[in-house]
Amino acid sequence: MESAEKGGYPHFMLKEIDEQPKALTDTLRPRIKINNNKSSIDFDDIKLDKSWVRSKRIVITACGTAYHAAVIGKYAFEHFARIHTEVDIASEYRYRNPICDKDDIFIVISQSGETADTLAAMRLAKKNGARILAITNTVGSTLSREADLVLYTRAGPEIAVASTKAFTTQMMCIYLLAIQFAYLRSLITEDVYTQYINDLLLIPDDVQKVLDEKEVVQKFAAGNFNKTKVFYMGRLFDYAVSMESALKLKEISYTHSEAFAAGELKHGTIALVDDTTLVVAFAAQQKLFDKIASNIREVTSRGAAALVITYNGVTRFDDICSEVIHVPQTPDVFSPLVSIVPAQLFAYYCSIQRGIDPDKPRNLAKSVTVE
Repeated sequence: MESAEKGGYPHFMLKEIDEQPKALTDTLRPRIKINNNKSSIDFDDIKLDKSWVRSKRIVITACGTAYHAAVIGKYAFEHFARIHTEVDIASEYRYRNPICDKDDIFIVISQSGETADTLAAMRLAKKNGARILAITNTVGSTLSREADLVLYTRAGPEIAVASTKAFTTQMMCIYLLAIQFAYLRSLITEDVYTQYINDLLLIPDDVQKVLDEKEVVQKFAAGNFNKTKVFYMGRLFDYAVSMESALKLKEISYTHSEAFAAGELKHGTIALVDDTTLVVAFAAQQKLFDKIASNIREVTSRGAAALVITYNGVTRFDDICSEVIHVPQTPDVFSPLVSIVPAQLFAYYCSIQRGIDPDKPRNLAKSVTVE
């Protein structure tokens, strides 16, 4: 009951953004066991036997925000567990003639567990013999009842239509799965396994540090909410974060926004860049800083304003963009859990500046249960 009330916040969305440190802790802590200074992942709710861990292919499907978590999943499973991973939009998967093997692991992600296209995709994969693992926030949902295994995000009630804490907890579940797969497949040592877990345990505090400085984002939004088009770009994990960031902005502020892999800038999008444009660049993949810096120069030379979201202590972008927002440094592979938060706040404050109710964007529903 208390979670479903605003609790003094002007909007549910801001409340749910602020609840992310707790939601991430609730997702993570019960699944971490520590003995003799050694950490391990223990899924009480699912049992991964050898037949699951030895799979040669993972397919992840979802819609909307959950699809962007799925893209993170592709990067994570291939990076940690070295399993070939494909990602499908559920509405595409259900209408094509997909190749499905009985040894495939089919992961479906849905906040509500009632998303029509996602359910249809799951049923098609199940009919073809795949094993189904669902990630959802809703106990007793159709998705949770029909899947073989269910991993609950434990995010708590999410009232605002635009998803925030459901997204970050979906990502946390995916990281836990990918790391556990890597360990069970003997691809990482116990020391590395423990280090990854310890890195994840720091994430809720890192998110809180971003939230403690939300005024920086609010100030930037006040000066840039009226841009006619906003482009988000990044590489690797940052590209997936860009996709979710663009969706958040268009959902609740009705601003035209797009996301693209930064290397694609010159393959068309740059034709739209002018002085009415804001480009938001995520720079949390350190080996690619020079590439991102080059992209930023390309857009600012054509009159665009540029915001860079990068780690604390990084000065590489200070002289080539309009504003830099810093977040606590994490291993690059875990950066989406932290770097998405300024983008969520930016979308929220742009919505407020435009006089829009961010909790109830027009034409949208919390759960898409029909086509």
